[in-house]
Amino acid sequence: METTIMLVDDSEICNLMMKKVLSRQPMPLKVYDFTEPVVAFSQLKQINPSVLFLDLNMPDLDGWGFLELMRDSGLTNRVIILTSSTSQLDRVRCAEFPNVVAYHTKPLSHDMVRSLMASLQPELS
Repeated sequence: METTIMLVDDSEICNLMMKKVLSRQPMPLKVYDFTEPVVAFSQLKQINPSVLFLDLNMPDLDGWGFLELMRDSGLTNRVIILTSSTSQLDRVRCAEFPNVVAYHTKPLSHDMVRSLMASLQPELS
């Protein structure tokens, strides 16, 4: 069974790096990447990803606004925050969103992604 992943980061390079890391995972994945969070949100219901990797610092709609829109729309897709922010306040704020399952700083290694995906495996099936 294929797992659907959505990447939302305004940096094309970050999305490209994550797609490369994800391509080396042992499970079959379908990856959608977006550099415009407003467009990503408009496609969220249709794509319905098992996991969404979300940047926090983006123009037009930051990660917090994206999470608030998800909450207001009743969307409960699992979210992994993937950001350059090392702020403890940001980590604490994630607790406001029950669908945020992890918080990591960029970039993620192959081993870290494998570990994250394995920890979510029961939910991805």
